[in-house]
Amino acid sequence: MKTLLVKYTPREERSSSKKLLDAFKNEIKNSEIEILDLCIDVPDLFDSESINAYIHRNYLKGELSQGQKKSLEKMDRITHQVQSADVVVIAFPMHNFSMPASVKAWFDSIMLKGQTWDAANGKYFGLMGGKKTLIIVSSGGFYTSDPMIHWEHAMSLAKIEFQFMGFSDVRGILNEGMNAGGETTSDNIKKSLDAVKKITMEWY
Repeated sequence: MKTLLVKYTPREERSSSKKLLDAFKNEIKNSEIEILDLCIDVPDLFDSESINAYIHRNYLKGELSQGQKKSLEKMDRITHQVQSADVVVIAFPMHNFSMPASVKAWFDSIMLKGQTWDAANGKYFGLMGGKKTLIIVSSGGFYTSDPMIHWEHAMSLAKIEFQFMGFSDVRGILNEGMNAGGETTSDNIKKSLDAVKKITMEWY
């Protein structure tokens, strides 16, 4: 069994997302662990060369030049990490109501036709069946109730991405209210930590 931990926690020890990810890691049993730090190993963005190489290879089934292969090298490596994992956990803070740019770039790097999803007869289907994923998102405000419930595009987008790729078990922990302070913040962190422990007990 293999677990891939993907993190974007630039505030490090001050990051509540990191605290929850560390709590998950500490509960893992009988699994190889691989860690991808998106602050250090920043995913590539599609540029004119890589997008054309991707279309040429994955849609048109053409052979790539060495330069084209190199332009997709990091995306293929990151995608292979996901393909080879049984459990994928990603942790990051909400930025401006959605996911940070590096996290979106990670999703764009792994959502490759013929590798994590495909299409036939006008229908899309995921290729990552049998895999589990947990999304950990921390936010300063509150987004699970009005008036801000429709402003949340971090957890909701991440869930859609994993579901599109066919993950069989998609869970999410929205660790909200981190800017509230006092008992509200501490109570919400405790609630999230309890949720982390419950999931690890079920999965491992």
